Amino acid sequence: MIAIPDKPNMTLEEFFQWEVQQDSKYEYINGEVYAMTGRTVPHSAIAVNLLAALRPHARGRFCQVLSSDAKVAISDAGPSFYPDVQVTCDPRDRGAIDAIRYPCLVVEILSPSTEAYDRGAKFAHYRRLESLREYVLISSDRINVEIFRLNDRGKWELTPYSSGETVQLTSIEFECAIEVLYEDVELSPQENNDART
Repeated sequence: MIAIPDKPNMTLEEFFQWEVQQDSKYEYINGEVYAMTGRTVPHSAIAVNLLAALRPHARGRFCQVLSSDAKVAISDAGPSFYPDVQVTCDPRDRGAIDAIRYPCLVVEILSPSTEAYDRGAKFAHYRRLESLREYVLISSDRINVEIFRLNDRGKWELTPYSSGETVQLTSIEFECAIEVLYEDVELSPQENNDART
């Protein structure tokens, strides 16, 4: 993310109105606007693989599977982010135009430039969503998935997955081999070896 220094602070609704007139995507945090940076080919391929796997599963379940073109708003005042994938099964999101507000599942695909933020401050924002049950972090440079799940005591627990394992998304009763997420994704030989150790 790159801050836009000459933009005055605005409300979330002002941001929504402003952003539809822009050629690029932006995230909104504490009244400030941040330009989204480009993503790698592996990043995009992983997102497409996950979307392709989730869409048939969600059909008939009254759930929406959304790509990185859909925003999630943490509250009426913001912030607002573009997760790589999100799923909402909440009827209050039916007919949403500007942003989803009640996702049960949010997925971020990690890149070196955003990993620390996705794990830290962004996850702290997402945890404010009362509807959120799972936060998924997928590595784009090695076979590795980490899922943070909200347990019945209201605590977030980490479940990691690596090569050869079956990824489980309990919030939407979905599972698939981790290799499905990395199908046709070119990882360097060193990164593949790192994933096996």
